[in-house]
Amino acid sequence: MHVIDSHTGGEPTRVILDGAPDLGTGALSERARMLAEDHEGFYRSVMLEPRGQPAMVGALLVEPVDKTCVAGVIFFDVDAVLGMCGHGTIGLTVTLGHLGRIGIGSHRIETPAGIVTVDLHDGYTVTVTNIESRRIHREISIEVPEYGTVTGDVAYGGNWFFIVDPSPIPVEPGNIRRLTDMTIAIRNASISQGIGGEQGEPIDHVIFQDASPDQGVHSRNFVLCPDNNYDRSPCGTGSSARLACLAADGVLAPGEEIVQQSVIGSTYRLSYQPGLNGGVIPSITGQAFIMAEATLIFDKADPFKAGIAL
Repeated sequence: MHVIDSHTGGEPTRVILDGAPDLGTGALSERARMLAEDHEGFYRSVMLEPRGQPAMVGALLVEPVDKTCVAGVIFFDVDAVLGMCGHGTIGLTVTLGHLGRIGIGSHRIETPAGIVTVDLHDGYTVTVTNIESRRIHREISIEVPEYGTVTGDVAYGGNWFFIVDPSPIPVEPGNIRRLTDMTIAIRNASISQGIGGEQGEPIDHVIFQDASPDQGVHSRNFVLCPDNNYDRSPCGTGSSARLACLAADGVLAPGEEIVQQSVIGSTYRLSYQPGLNGGVIPSITGQAFIMAEATLIFDKADPFKAGIAL
């Protein structure tokens, strides 16, 4: 299996170029469903240690249905197939540039959540124009065991988010364990209490927003991902959901740019334009760097061929 690894703001992406199961040529949403339901062992083996690493997201390169797109992609982490991934799209775009498949300029990429536009500015810098993002609930309260009542917004940016602002715990590297434990409890509580999307979609990510000590930075976040790891980047789909909330509250104007920082200090530049359906069209600019190009080997004699699952 030929793969290229990159990181976007510290968050790793593994682009799978070949060697994956044949998912056919149907809609990407259908192919994503097949990957999730029929090939869990495959995607977990790519993400789990010793072959993978915590927080890694896989990007399975597939043929797009829409022929105006340069590529189709299905994102996944160790625990879930994702609708969209912002940092992964930046990493994929830089990888396609590295391979010579695209050049500097604007390109379209098809995802299960819809078609996104990417602008490759140089060998590292990418702007993603994401799908329309929206806030579903404002200031909805959840009863969280051991933590009490937690209030936040539910928003969609390609994945489903519960966003708490301000954070009940300072968003600092020394608090990552505490932040992780509380956001896991919030996600579990939201699912058990049926709080999510319009069609009952469960919350898969939780965001804590906090102030940043750095000049010129709008805010700093901690983002819990479906695999219970935290996002090292500021999270592209989470930033999209956050933009939808800022726009709905009238505190950020269309075209106004802000800097969003992650818990480890990496940043995205964010802005939005109004969407056609009452939401926002987010713009996310970040950088990715190629780390490795490799062939993964799945030896039948390897007792951990399928990964280490404890």
